[in-house]
Amino acid sequence: MNVITGRQLRAARALLGWEQIELARKSKVAIGTVRRMESFDGVIGARFDTLRKVVDCMERAGIAFLDDGEPGVRLRRLPEARKDKPTVPSSVPKKNK
Repeated sequence: MNVITGRQLRAARALLGWEQIELARKSKVAIGTVRRMESFDGVIGARFDTLRKVVDCMERAGIAFLDDGEPGVRLRRLPEARKDKPTVPSSVPKKNK
């Protein structure tokens, strides 16, 4: 596993459109743990097994954690469409029929 920073974790969650509680539920860790992990400015100081659960969950959802000397994240594929959120941003103009 690459070194993961709190900023990467926050960015990855934002790309997926997940709230902290959703990440905690899906990765089966406590919400306080997710909050603490995201609060780190640099490398996340957490138990390896716990961080592994969170990272694996996000990778299954389509996130790629990058570390080519400059840490980052990328969305490899779009997450499953959510019923409660539109799949097309409201800023995209609609076609007139």
